[in-house]
Amino acid sequence: MYKVFFNERIVFLSPDFLKSFEENQGLFYKYRDKSELKELLLVFLALNKINQLFVCHPDVDNLMKEFKSCFRYVEAAGGMVRNDRDEVLFINRFDKWDLPKGKSGGNETAQETAIREVEEECGISGLEIESELSPTYHTYFEKAIPHLKKTRWFRMRYSGNEKPKPQTEEFITKIIWGSEKDLKIIRKITYPSIIDLLKEAGII
Repeated sequence: MYKVFFNERIVFLSPDFLKSFEENQGLFYKYRDKSELKELLLVFLALNKINQLFVCHPDVDNLMKEFKSCFRYVEAAGGMVRNDRDEVLFINRFDKWDLPKGKSGGNETAQETAIREVEEECGISGLEIESELSPTYHTYFEKAIPHLKKTRWFRMRYSGNEKPKPQTEEFITKIIWGSEKDLKIIRKITYPSIIDLLKEAGII
């Protein structure tokens, strides 16, 4: 199953229509063709009171390919960075707490993109990748064009003593090393996809 965030709402791509229908609430659709899917997504965008859309087909990987073709597809990578005190590095952009990430560039691997973006956005170096977390998917509009972004996430460790510096040209206004007490505030003003990652990592 794939989970795609439309701001605070979600589109699930599921291989099992009956199970999805029995266990969830929302709008349900058995995938038939791409033109119909495009129309359905426009309807979902307009129906703000419906929080979940389930698009179902037994071949869910091929379904994701069809879904991706409805958007301009973007790949990115980022990091969930912890220091030696087990605090987590958070950035604040557009009044939302987030994790550092950015678009892939050139022939970079996802790991290289993730490290570069954390270094650029936060002004620290000497990062070590420990493992990979689940990717996230979210949609947005840029110049009226719908985009679908896949972000690959990596657990990272930082053992240095550099003071993080926000990359202001990327509209980052603040950076903190978030402790357990900070997480109660952060989870109230962050994105659902970030909450999913924090839960997967056992941080909340």
